[in-house]
Amino acid sequence: MSTTTIILVVGVLVVLAAVYISWRAGRLDRLHIRLELARESLDAALVRRAAVCLELAGSRILDPATSLVLAAAAHEARTAGPDEREHAESDLSNTLRAVIDQERFHERMAESPDGKALWDELHAAVAKVLYSRRFYNNSVGVTRTAQRRWLARTLRLAGRTEYPKFFEIDDVPPQAMAAE
Repeated sequence: MSTTTIILVVGVLVVLAAVYISWRAGRLDRLHIRLELARESLDAALVRRAAVCLELAGSRILDPATSLVLAAAAHEARTAGPDEREHAESDLSNTLRAVIDQERFHERMAESPDGKALWDELHAAVAKVLYSRRFYNNSVGVTRTAQRRWLARTLRLAGRTEYPKFFEIDDVPPQAMAAE
């Protein structure tokens, strides 16, 4: 083999390696963007669920004690800091299950003029949290896998970003919503 051929082969290999590394870096960047969008969607769903819970608490459909407990849990979920957020959202899920699974809850909702609309809104908000969290956690898993690959670690393609963390809450819907 001549020197020109060797230089040409090495040059092609270097270009191919650069293209592959660039593609992996671009993929990792796109995964981080997807992760940020999934987190924003999850945050919006959680805020919406808390807002609908506050609306239910203020609707006079519930008895005063139940309204107060639900409003306190929703307020805590909306104002919790990053470290307490998962716990506060799980508490809201537990409180919401206790409220909705009460004996006469559906009768009181049916008697209220705004009951049907509020029920539909609450059902949609709870479902949105469930799906948004699943999508976010899926994005976290894919991103973590991409960051752990040897090329990404060796060349620090993710920069100094930390591994994203899963968002683990109790988001099991109330039995009345799961049956629908």
